[in-house]
Amino acid sequence: MKTPPKKASKKKAKLSRAAADPRSADHVALVEGVAERGAKDDVAGLGDFETQARTDIRLPADAHVIGEPVTVTALRNPGLPHVALLATCQRGENTYEVGLADVTFASGSPAAQLVSRYRAWLGLPAASAQTATAPRPHKVASEDIVIGKSVELIVLACKSNALRCRLLGTAREVTLRTAVRDAVPGSIITVTPTKEWTHARHPYISGSISSTRCDAFALGLTPLALHQQGDWDPDDEYWGEEEEPVDDWAKPIIARGKRPMFELEQVIPGADPDDFDSDPILEAAELRSAGDERGAYDLLMNLLAKDLRCLDAHAHLGNLEFERNPKQALRHYEMGTTIGGASLGKDFDGVLAWGLIDNRPFLRCLHGVGLCAWRLGDLRVAKAVFTKMLWLNPSDNQGARFNLAAVEAGKTWEEMEGEEA
Repeated sequence: MKTPPKKASKKKAKLSRAAADPRSADHVALVEGVAERGAKDDVAGLGDFETQARTDIRLPADAHVIGEPVTVTALRNPGLPHVALLATCQRGENTYEVGLADVTFASGSPAAQLVSRYRAWLGLPAASAQTATAPRPHKVASEDIVIGKSVELIVLACKSNALRCRLLGTAREVTLRTAVRDAVPGSIITVTPTKEWTHARHPYISGSISSTRCDAFALGLTPLALHQQGDWDPDDEYWGEEEEPVDDWAKPIIARGKRPMFELEQVIPGADPDDFDSDPILEAAELRSAGDERGAYDLLMNLLAKDLRCLDAHAHLGNLEFERNPKQALRHYEMGTTIGGASLGKDFDGVLAWGLIDNRPFLRCLHGVGLCAWRLGDLRVAKAVFTKMLWLNPSDNQGARFNLAAVEAGKTWEEMEGEEA
């Protein structure tokens, strides 16, 4: 039976409004309505998911099927009983169709979120976030790189003479052979390829880097989750003995009153949440303590190659460089604060208490930025960073108030070190 034209036009308009903005109330209501109807209205529900899939999944899209990299080139509803949405997948020269529910998109992406809801609607269990082996990475194809034409790459990991990279806007990886200087994981570099080849089925290019920039939003990362943990109340804090005056830095923070307190999601690729001893960051710290800085460096780089949101890896790489190369250390710390800050938003006014353990990687990166700025003679930036640290964590477990006092007094890094010697 055909749907009356008037009813169809209303439904089409609703779907258009919902599809226009995945964050809109119409979009949320549509998706929730689909999930609630379930089997009561299979045809309409499938149609709604098909409409939303065409909005949330921008084709062609890089994805995985049972851990193997594929490119989704088309979606279709075959219109047959008991047959759900199908995705046309290309792998090399082969093309085949699989159920959309069996396709894995980048974690946290609109496509992945839609497939998660779709699986729930079908009555399938949630796809496991952990797999026995890591999915094979996508690789750049010959048509992705043109010799002599500049291309933008995201740096994933650094070695002495090569950078593991991802083509900006895709999930496709390539190794750049070049003299590595100041690039850090998360940097976006512009390269003009001079040569392209394949070794052991992995693509390589050579060329010089003409520019480097830092743009967390362009990386296409899923924002780190912010979990509210009640309110932070200055009346519950210790500000010194009653007869002692309150420090100047604390007065505006106390006057501001209660603020919401949050814990920022911490990402550590490869860590087993069920195994207390499974901590790659701790392993890297132990390697450094044992004198194996190269082993620590490689381990931290491998973590970032898997997920650039591992803020503690940025912090510990900065720690490795701090004594010998503060400029390079600053780049690592800044990348961690930039990626974490993108998740907080520019208007964030909450508290990230040190006592909430997952906040510590971001606070470590911020502390590193302040120390490097101070050491490099930029007292203005150092003052701003130490002040921000006190607003984020008024309990000041890192001693930012002492650094702030020294900076405000005009003391240089060398003078401060001389006093401590």
